[in-house]
Amino acid sequence: MNNYVKRIILTFLILTTTILLVACQNGNGENNNGNDKYNLEPAPGCLVPYLDGGWVCTWADEFKLDQVDPFKWNFEINDSGGGNNELQYYIKDNATVKDGILTITGKHETFRTRQYTSSRITTHRKGDFRYGRIQIRAKNPVGRGTWPAIWMMPTRSIYGGWPRSGEIDIMEYVGYDPSKIHTTIHTAKFNHKLGTQIGKSMTMNSTNDFHVYELEWNPGELIWKVDGKQVFNIVYNAKLNDDVPYWEAHPFDQEFYLILNLAIGGDWGGAKGVDNKAFPTYFQIDYVRYYQRDFEKVDKKAPTKVEYIYKSRLANTIHWDKATDDYGVSHYKILVDGEEFGQANLQQFTFKNLDPGDYMIEIIAVDFTGKESEISPKFQYKQQ
Repeated sequence: MNNYVKRIILTFLILTTTILLVACQNGNGENNNGNDKYNLEPAPGCLVPYLDGGWVCTWADEFKLDQVDPFKWNFEINDSGGGNNELQYYIKDNATVKDGILTITGKHETFRTRQYTSSRITTHRKGDFRYGRIQIRAKNPVGRGTWPAIWMMPTRSIYGGWPRSGEIDIMEYVGYDPSKIHTTIHTAKFNHKLGTQIGKSMTMNSTNDFHVYELEWNPGELIWKVDGKQVFNIVYNAKLNDDVPYWEAHPFDQEFYLILNLAIGGDWGGAKGVDNKAFPTYFQIDYVRYYQRDFEKVDKKAPTKVEYIYKSRLANTIHWDKATDDYGVSHYKILVDGEEFGQANLQQFTFKNLDPGDYMIEIIAVDFTGKESEISPKFQYKQQ
């Protein structure tokens, strides 16, 4: 091989290498870190693996088996009345799968201690979720006395038993009022036992057709949608709840699992009795899908700086205005005299194991990709 040919080959190799290096960089000469592709893998079998905005379906049941999938669902077997004086005995036989539809059947029949049977299934320890979007396409049963629900409970009740660790009702319906569906939360501060629960009722026909019930769950925010349209939302407000620990108002910073059930009777469902002629009656679910945001793909900006910090009414506690980010704030770093002291999921922090005295407090907001805001202005704080 002569020197001329060698120079041509060498030039080609250098040019090819340069092109490859440029292709691996963005316009600023920085690595893309996967921003040109998804980093999360969609769940096998999910029929809609991606949604706009960087959402990836990471858990799903399209009900393609000939039975309830034991790797995704647990059966609750009991006659405890659900804590609401319900009339059913929950058994396995009333949850069946056929032609891609899960059907939970309510029956008027004698079974051990009860005159009605139904089923209740959960994803506890098989599908535990924290933030994201949950979509369930379902059709409600017909009949006075029916009480179906799509709802969530905490995987670990770290703030205490119900309602202290929270409950999220994505959809509830009572058969004696068939033109409405209901969305609700229950917490220590806001729950139906106190008459302070927060929710909304929506007028619609949910028994003749399937509808997609959706919860979009972000830090400090819950958004309910029906068929893609927002119907309700809740945003944690630290200023309005500075008399209690944040979790008494908004404990939704932990993992929750999903529950599907059809109750019969009970304090609410049976408030106007039960029509035995309505049975058997059917609560049908077409699919359940859980989406996580692929933050590495879509998040481009760091959070904004926390501008204002306040002393709360609650002892030894501060709160602050929420930082904003293009795709959400994961948590906040709390600095005491320039050193990191702790972290908070929402905009409130109670100082523990801090000696009495005067301190300078600063806060840094951190997004889900680890990008940090500028440090907040100093706040002079006195620990009692």
